[in-house]
Amino acid sequence: MLKASELKDKASEELEAMLIDLRKDLFASVNEAKQTKRIDKPHLVKQKRKDIARILTVMREKKRQATKQ
Repeated sequence: MLKASELKDKASEELEAMLIDLRKDLFASVNEAKQTKRIDKPHLVKQKRKDIARILTVMREKKRQATKQ
C-alpha cells in the first residue's frame, strides 16, 4: 500500500509511471477474474484501486500548486 506522504516526494514522471503500472496490473487482475470466475487474492483489486486514487490525488495537488505559484 502506498502512502500519500511518500508519493508527494516523488516526481510527476515517476507518479505517471506508477499509475500506468497499477492500471495494467488492475486490468490484468480483473481480466483474469472474468475468465476464470475467481481471483486468488481479491483484496489486491481494492488495494490497487485505492493506490490509483491516491496517485491521482497527489498529481492533482501538485498541478494546483504549480498553477498557484
